[in-house]
Amino acid sequence: MIQLPDLTGRRAVVTGANTGLGFVSAASLARAGADVVVTARDGTKGTAALERIHREQPEARLSLAHLDLADLGSVAAFAGEQLRSGPLDILMNNAGLMLVPQRQWTKDGFELQMGVNHLGHFALTSRLLPLLEQSTSGRVVSLSSLAHRITGPLDPRLGSVGSYDALGNYSQSKLACALFGFELDRRLKAAGSSVSSVVAHPGYCATELFSRQPQPGLVDRLTGAVALVVGSRPQHGVQSQLRAATDANLHGGELLGPRFLIRGGPVRERPASNARDLASASLLWDLSGAVTGAVFDL
Repeated sequence: MIQLPDLTGRRAVVTGANTGLGFVSAASLARAGADVVVTARDGTKGTAALERIHREQPEARLSLAHLDLADLGSVAAFAGEQLRSGPLDILMNNAGLMLVPQRQWTKDGFELQMGVNHLGHFALTSRLLPLLEQSTSGRVVSLSSLAHRITGPLDPRLGSVGSYDALGNYSQSKLACALFGFELDRRLKAAGSSVSSVVAHPGYCATELFSRQPQPGLVDRLTGAVALVVGSRPQHGVQSQLRAATDANLHGGELLGPRFLIRGGPVRERPASNARDLASASLLWDLSGAVTGAVFDL
């Protein structure tokens, strides 16, 4: 388990923080002294998460905010509220969906996994970047997955047309998260920004992503069972994204993951070649901006 620095006086936003990796991230950042904005799509679950953290940490500085990454209107409303709250030091783009059995759509017409995992976070980051710029060392963390290593090059259709495969579309969405995180850092550096962007993945982690579907298929159930046996628990899987968010020795553009690939302490690792492709990263940036309307001042 890594030791977090003193985060007193620093403010963090963690998406999807009512459960799994997001919950452990929010609790860990709060324990280190940060003021943490816990976002959740379900208000009841979000409230329960805050109450659970407060039972263990009565002095934790937490606030709950509604955020549905499958709805760009919700993203805009949340960001508008945050713009009145002062500088932001950490944006942890954690929320995600996995293995949605049939193709589904976000409110804005994007394939659901790509819409929540990447496009919603792309739009959110663009809106919160002015707050991150107000920090002396703002940090954006994009959560990718080992699955980015098992997919091909970026599909510019972003999962919206063609045949649908739950794992294939999930893998493409997590490739998009990595491509975005690296491209964001390149553009931040080119603009002379003090903000940095780091990508992380949890390895093979047993979280509620494996049990969230109402009618999981046999493959989904077996995948979840294997994760419970060989995968790490959230409190261990979360270490990569916590280091990505807080390690001052990281300068942006890194990928962090477990030392032994599926589990272990967080270390820097080399991304798959498809995540290092500059042409794909630039294409994804342009496509994401076009479909979401998000604009970065970079």
